[in-house]
Amino acid sequence: MWSRSLITRWRSYFNRRVLIPSVGSLDKLDGALRRLCCTTSAACFRSTTETSNLLAARRCTEPRCPISLSAKQSEIDFLITKCLTGSSVDDILKTLMCDEACAQISMSHCLVDQLLRRFKDDWKPALGFFRWAMTCPGFRHTHEAYDVMVDILGKARQFGKMRELIDEMHQSNLVTLKTVAKMLRRYSGAEQWEEAVRTFDELGAHGLQKNTESMNLLLDTLCKEKRVERAREIFLERKSHIQPDALTFNIFIHGWCKINRVEEAHWTIQEMKGYGIRPCVISYTTIMKSYCEQSDFNKVHELIDEMAAQGCPPNAVSYTTVICWLTKFEEYDEAVKIAQRSIRTGCKVDTLFYNSYIHALGRAGRIQEAVDVFEVEMPKSSISPTTSTYNTMICMFCRNGYQQKALELLKDMGRSPFCKPDLQSYHPLLKSCFKLGEIDSYLKVLLDSMANEHHLSLDLATYTLLIHGLCQADRCSWAYLLFEDMIAQELTPKYQTCRLLLDEIKLKSMYDAAERVEVYMKQMKKLQ
Repeated sequence: MWSRSLITRWRSYFNRRVLIPSVGSLDKLDGALRRLCCTTSAACFRSTTETSNLLAARRCTEPRCPISLSAKQSEIDFLITKCLTGSSVDDILKTLMCDEACAQISMSHCLVDQLLRRFKDDWKPALGFFRWAMTCPGFRHTHEAYDVMVDILGKARQFGKMRELIDEMHQSNLVTLKTVAKMLRRYSGAEQWEEAVRTFDELGAHGLQKNTESMNLLLDTLCKEKRVERAREIFLERKSHIQPDALTFNIFIHGWCKINRVEEAHWTIQEMKGYGIRPCVISYTTIMKSYCEQSDFNKVHELIDEMAAQGCPPNAVSYTTVICWLTKFEEYDEAVKIAQRSIRTGCKVDTLFYNSYIHALGRAGRIQEAVDVFEVEMPKSSISPTTSTYNTMICMFCRNGYQQKALELLKDMGRSPFCKPDLQSYHPLLKSCFKLGEIDSYLKVLLDSMANEHHLSLDLATYTLLIHGLCQADRCSWAYLLFEDMIAQELTPKYQTCRLLLDEIKLKSMYDAAERVEVYMKQMKKLQ
């Protein structure tokens, strides 16, 4: 949050008319900047990207302790402090068991969940607390808590202790395939491939079956670690008594593509057919993506034709993948042709497809066609635009010199029932502002909109954009104030940002400011 002294310095700076000649409009801009750089409350905070919204939604589906049942923060802080005092698991366990205050704490699964998450990267406090919790009267760990502890130990490569814990779980019939998956992942991450295989072979000892599902876990773990040939050997050894399924072959397709052996992946398609398993769109699209990465678009076209001939036509994901890669390789017109082909074939497209299509049209300089897709085709297909769709259009307008249209679209977006602007919506407009040199008027409008209308807080990328732009526009005093506020909000600027700002403020003989920037840069180097 901006301090009173910082706001006062802003007023002093503006009143000297270094930035904006009109003092009459100062209060409005000052207020906008104050609100812009203050951290908004949780109630009015709006995520800055659609991706973060999706991630937040995903997190909401994960099991979490209800707020009403969550452990008291004072108890959590107290236990964390106690767990960090010992140098070994035994020391930590002894500390917790001998402390009378610890004995007064009511153990709960929620408390265990929170402490294990806190110590997910520190196995000794995690295990010490885990052992102490087991001694609490009437308390027993869930198999989920055991799985978390197994993962923590495996991540720390404490495999001996991890196996001891697995033995304990076995005594209580708590070992599940999820437990095994964590073990396989950690063994593979440590390149202990044979231990991973041995774990699979010993499934029967834990009352688990060596079947298609468990085999796929092992194969997937090995393939993700690029040990595809070893996975292949295991499959060939066991295929006589463990029947593969579509997932088995898709795992191999992903694995071969991961190590850039696309022909083997394509051959796996034929192997699937030999087992009477029909390849799906996922199988083909994985191979298609690899051909795209190699810029072998002739193979991509052949694969699209093959999919159609096999009665497995590409879907929206397939076409979107190709469009994105063609655009990345600056094959804009070809990307547009692929998009148009997908629509002609009756493919059921989605918002991500249209975003890629509009982007390709914009990069090809076909502005009006992009507008038609946005204003006509999408509504006709009952596809609602998202923040990314609007951002793509705004970026296209700004890149082609239509800043006013971009600004109008931003206003329309603010009134849209489907989505609202995020920081990325403003970036092209901010860049245009600096490019056109319209800092005193245009920038004020943008900042006011960000702060007053949409309650957006600056992030690292936006601070960086503003500081660089202001330095290049000879407004380094403003840039320095943003830099100070950035530090106050515990955002770490890039070294090149510090270097640029330092050079500019030295030219302006701002020696005190230069000294503070240099001190900060030295601190940054020490932490690296």
